[in-house]
Amino acid sequence: MAAYSLLSTCAFSSLPSHNSTIPSLSRTLSLRTPNSYRHTSCIVASSLREPSHPTYSPTPESTHRSSLDKFLNSCFVICTSVALSASVFVTDVDSAAAFVVATPRKLQTDELATVRLFQENTPSVVYITNLASRQDAFTLDVMEVPQGSGSGFVWDKNGHVVTNYHVIRGASDLRVTLADQTTYDAKVVGFDQDKDVAVLFIDAPKDKLRPIPVGVSADLLVGQKVFAIGNPFGLDHTLTTGVISGLRREISSAATGRPIQDVIQTDAAINPGNSGGPLLDSSGSLIGINTAIYSPSGASSGVGFSIPVDTVGGIVDQLVQFGKVTRPILGIKFAPEQSVEQLGVSGVLVLDAPPNGPAGKAGIVSTKRDAYGRLVLGDIITSVNGKKVANGSDLYRILDQCKVGEKVTVEVLRGDHVEKIPVMLEPKPDET
Repeated sequence: MAAYSLLSTCAFSSLPSHNSTIPSLSRTLSLRTPNSYRHTSCIVASSLREPSHPTYSPTPESTHRSSLDKFLNSCFVICTSVALSASVFVTDVDSAAAFVVATPRKLQTDELATVRLFQENTPSVVYITNLASRQDAFTLDVMEVPQGSGSGFVWDKNGHVVTNYHVIRGASDLRVTLADQTTYDAKVVGFDQDKDVAVLFIDAPKDKLRPIPVGVSADLLVGQKVFAIGNPFGLDHTLTTGVISGLRREISSAATGRPIQDVIQTDAAINPGNSGGPLLDSSGSLIGINTAIYSPSGASSGVGFSIPVDTVGGIVDQLVQFGKVTRPILGIKFAPEQSVEQLGVSGVLVLDAPPNGPAGKAGIVSTKRDAYGRLVLGDIITSVNGKKVANGSDLYRILDQCKVGEKVTVEVLRGDHVEKIPVMLEPKPDET
């Protein structure tokens, strides 16, 4: 705009005052802006047309004045063209600058890695709805109502989905929602209550199934960064981050109370609905299943637990292949730890050893009452295969390292003496 004004002023200052055409042009151009240069050029052109005069005979003086007027008009047109060109140039620059979008703030390398991890693994995480049949008290109609929800992840292209057992417990029907919001009815392939693991099957197209990459949990380190993806409180695909704050923790199964060893402890926020979701390392590989939190209030308090993938992998393989997990048992029922502590001994007090079970067949004695109603204590198991047994957790931990059909040596305290009894381990009766 400044260039336009300067050039116009120079052009006007160099023109004679007696020319009647110039004031008209000055008034015309003073009303123009750079954005209306096309309209201005039309007005300029019309203003430069020859004015209408009465017919008269030219004289040498008038001829000279006419030539001078034409020369000045030509100069004015040139100056005006230069001014208009400059105004157009300035206007284009200003308009272009108005549409320049500020460059967004660049993400840091670790932020980009987190974003990429979430985008690549979200398609593998599913939302599981637990439906239970309820009968209306007035109409007696049976309907399905949601009684819980949780997370899970795609294990393979065959439609197998892995989650926690407590997510599907008590369900009459199950529905699995994939990342693209398509929902499928799910069937239970099998579950392991002791380790809180379950496998579902959905009949979904293979191109919609994105198996999660499986990693290793044996070489994890405290302080290692981890990522949890799930559906807390029913919210769609939420990512939380943290570090491994502890290893080799032990928690109890919500279904059976049986201990789960080598659990991963993390400070990544895990809330209701995250159960069954994957815990990933920085490379996006599965290292555990989020299964429990330690919280007096029911919300995340910074201490969450995940079942290690090395434990999960073997269980899932058995469930997919056989529909069950073959785990050895002694076939006994034992007393609470407090009861044994009151006796002043260390070990597992056998309350019942059914005759058709492994321990009963081997001759382990149960607790019973005599003819006078007095309580006669049974055998107290103190070790198995030379490994000390101080409580039920120790016994389960040792049995987890054994196989069905394996013969173990059980050391018991019977009365005031110790006996060693060989026992052949068998699977649970409902798993045969």
